[in-house]
Amino acid sequence: MFAVANYLIHLCIAAALLAVFFKAYTWMTPYDEVLLIRQGNHAAALSLGGALLGFSLTIASGLLHTPNYQEFFAWAFGAMVVQALAYAVTTRALKMAKDQIEAGNSAFGALLGTISLSIGGINAACIS
Repeated sequence: MFAVANYLIHLCIAAALLAVFFKAYTWMTPYDEVLLIRQGNHAAALSLGGALLGFSLTIASGLLHTPNYQEFFAWAFGAMVVQALAYAVTTRALKMAKDQIEAGNSAFGALLGTISLSIGGINAACIS
């Protein structure tokens, strides 16, 4: 029974962290991803999806490689900061991210999503 309780605790914590990341990320970006996705904007979906998956990789690695909740939270917080910095640096370097996403440029959205996935993968590997 302890294993099931431990699983549920980890699942709830990871889901809550993902929700916090979602809220922080969508607050940080200069466009409304949810509205754009509801309107069928693939670029926004690709960009946000990549960011969520990239963050989730770090959460998964943290769950596998940390011995306690405090260390897990520390890695998760660090992952949020790293993903936010990656977004800030990428959009500053590429310029016009807001215009490209709002215009529905799927290639640009895929690039932002892939960069987020790449950063998340590297970040996850650094934990192990």
